[in-house]
Amino acid sequence: MTATETVKRSPSRRPPAGGPVDLAGLDRAGLEAFFTELGEKRFRARQVMQWLHQRGVSDFEAMTDLGKNLRARLAEQARVLEPEVLSEQRSSDGTIKWLLGLEDGNAVETVFIPDDDRGTLCISSQAGCPLDCKFCATGYGGFKRNLATGEIIAQVRHARSVVGDRLTNIVFMGMGEPLLNYDAVLRTIHLLMDDYAFGLSRRRITVSTVGVVPKITELGQDTPVNLAISLHGVTDEVRDYIVPINRTYPLERLLQACRDYPLPPNRRITFEYVMLDGVNDSPEEARMLADRLAGIPAKVNLIPFNPFPQAEFRRSPQKTIDRFRDILLERGMVAVTRTPRGEDIDAACGQLQGQARAREQQPGGTEGP
Repeated sequence: MTATETVKRSPSRRPPAGGPVDLAGLDRAGLEAFFTELGEKRFRARQVMQWLHQRGVSDFEAMTDLGKNLRARLAEQARVLEPEVLSEQRSSDGTIKWLLGLEDGNAVETVFIPDDDRGTLCISSQAGCPLDCKFCATGYGGFKRNLATGEIIAQVRHARSVVGDRLTNIVFMGMGEPLLNYDAVLRTIHLLMDDYAFGLSRRRITVSTVGVVPKITELGQDTPVNLAISLHGVTDEVRDYIVPINRTYPLERLLQACRDYPLPPNRRITFEYVMLDGVNDSPEEARMLADRLAGIPAKVNLIPFNPFPQAEFRRSPQKTIDRFRDILLERGMVAVTRTPRGEDIDAACGQLQGQARAREQQPGGTEGP
């Protein structure tokens, strides 16, 4: 039986333009620059990072290894973004979904998925999504804006405050296309990996993309974390329809970027493949998929389609999914079928929608800040 719990808090105030700096949204280099401008030593950045990200303390007055005068200056010139928790839902399988309010009235969803050997947090990088993938609920709400680094990392900070050390892995698989918000996502990765912040290894961070080819190459050059590709089709004709960005970066360009990606040792690129009845699930397409991925260290993750109200697709029957997987296995591929998690709270893959600020509530009748 589903257990659903809703928590409401009073909304936080929005700072004026050019107001206090969100210190939680700065990586170490950014914090060092901030303290240098204050005339402080660079090591203050490490101290503050530990308070914020390891101890979960956001009150500057409680940061007792900082001098009294510095704490007073931080109270005037800095802040720590704390999301408004609009709701918390707990699934019967242990999955937790939070709806987190942003200061402009938008909201994003974040999902924690516990397993026996890990706890994975699925975080959002955009409010809405501009890519209009036909199998995903997020795109139907439209695109509002990119999230700031502080708004992305706030999802991690909040989840850790609830689940503690059970949080071991981060996946950029929530709302939005991470590689279209590249700079903020990269700074977030720096924080996740920094020993003075969250201290995660590259093996525990995954960025998922539908195929923004130039940024895949850039990510590989900057910090080659785990890469997941939302593939979902083996021909340009199918991908052009269900993943429209394929018209800009066709399948072969995407796969070449995957061949060139500098994988960490003993790692594979995960290819996500949602199973849509009568669209992309034939035995011939399974054989074509194996041929397409030949030469790429690959793992295929078959995802039973998770329905949502606007969806025009049906989930492939289980026997069809099993046959598709078996063909891949016979061809020497690593292939698994993902077990849907959090379906009873609409937290499964492709179901995240969040909330968009109503147009009439926005100054000047325009979307986004």
